[in-house]
Amino acid sequence: MSATETGERMGSEELATAATRPVKARGERLSVWGWIGQVVRWVLLLGCSALFLYPLLWLLAASLKPRGEVFDNRLIPQTWQPENYVEVFSELPLLSWLGNSVLIAVLAAGFVTISSALVAFGFARFRFPGRSVLFGVLLATMMLPGAVTLVPQFLIWNQLGFVGTNVPLWGANLFGSAFYIFLLRQFFLGLPQELFEAARIDGLSAWGQFWRIALPLSLPSFVIVFLFEFQASWNNLQGALIYLNTGQATDYTVPLGIASAMTKYSPESGGHGDYQYVMVAALIVTLPMLIMFAFGQRSFIRGIATSGRTG
Repeated sequence: MSATETGERMGSEELATAATRPVKARGERLSVWGWIGQVVRWVLLLGCSALFLYPLLWLLAASLKPRGEVFDNRLIPQTWQPENYVEVFSELPLLSWLGNSVLIAVLAAGFVTISSALVAFGFARFRFPGRSVLFGVLLATMMLPGAVTLVPQFLIWNQLGFVGTNVPLWGANLFGSAFYIFLLRQFFLGLPQELFEAARIDGLSAWGQFWRIALPLSLPSFVIVFLFEFQASWNNLQGALIYLNTGQATDYTVPLGIASAMTKYSPESGGHGDYQYVMVAALIVTLPMLIMFAFGQRSFIRGIATSGRTG
């Protein structure tokens, strides 16, 4: 090897060594800051998790306590009474409440998902006179408080003879929801237009484009709408209080049933303060929502991340 080649090799090695030194130092500094960031992140996550989990843990502890210790704020019961989970089914028609709530929530969520998707697909893929005006009027209905339409809706259902039944709790969802229509329309606008043009050239009908193209590609958004409406229907105390309060206790939904149990066990109403059964019922009725969000978590996150895209 000549002297020139040796010098060039040594020079290149020195340059390589010099170039790697700052990078290594920077990497060490970044690793320290990264470690600190991880610690801070975990502390914040654990703190927020504790804040959200405390009510659930308190409810779990209260459901395992006897009557006189329900509100002592102990997360570990002083006296364990697991038989509350057996006695609650003889004290309250909890199975009937769960069955009514599941039926109403499934019907409400299913109908509003289908109807809103059809309307949203029309706004997203069809051009017709007055489309923008109609969509603006649709969005304007979101500004109306629920109290404004409460009395007219009650009068309509009363005239139809459905007061005292569960039909008003899911029947209105046959006509869609402005918020869900807007959400699904944004998702449909993000689908490639070329797919629909190719399908139209091949002779596929509008319904076929919705069923065979839009629906499979927009499944995460459908999961979002279904979960949102299921949760809203599951927690709907006001609607049940208006339309079901005149019927039998076995016709109640979960929110109305728990509210009636609070009144039943209240000492002011002649009860003995057996609120441990209310705590057991409240804990049991949270399980369906936890299960649904656990199974739909992936589609839920994916739909939230992509529902606002366009183009």
